Amino acid sequence: MTSRIFKLTGIALAATALSISLTTAAPYAVGSKVEPFTANDQHEQSFTLKPTETQFLLTSHDMETGKKANAVLTALGKDYLGGKKTVYIANIHGMPGIGRMFALPKMKKYAHQIILGDDAELIAKFPEEKGKVTVLKMTSGKVSSISYWSPETEALDTILK
Repeated sequence: MTSRIFKLTGIALAATALSISLTTAAPYAVGSKVEPFTANDQHEQSFTLKPTETQFLLTSHDMETGKKANAVLTALGKDYLGGKKTVYIANIHGMPGIGRMFALPKMKKYAHQIILGDDAELIAKFPEEKGKVTVLKMTSGKVSSISYWSPETEALDTILK
């Protein structure tokens, strides 16, 4: 009886582990359907992504790349992203509390909208190339291409076409 309980418990644990690994989605790829999500922006306003109304998703994965991207976006002006149907996500997941204490007030100074990626599962959906901003081009809510933008060396207009 006891060994049967252990076997059943083992099977249940294995099934749970498998279901957890399946729910942790692989990064988006060409052809992937982009899922809507809700997160706050740097002004603590709720934002809900509407994939069919979005043409580009930009994601910075580290603070240094994010700073470079924000410098370019600031120079392009407050309405640039909206005019291109583009959403910019900054990965803040894993940022320690002391870092947030300094980074978040600085982000509030930017006129362009920054969606705060504070969910590990959300951030894991975006492929990453070190030191670059991930750019997902979307058509009808699906990824049509994936590229990577180097904010310090490439004009954003060359990427968002």
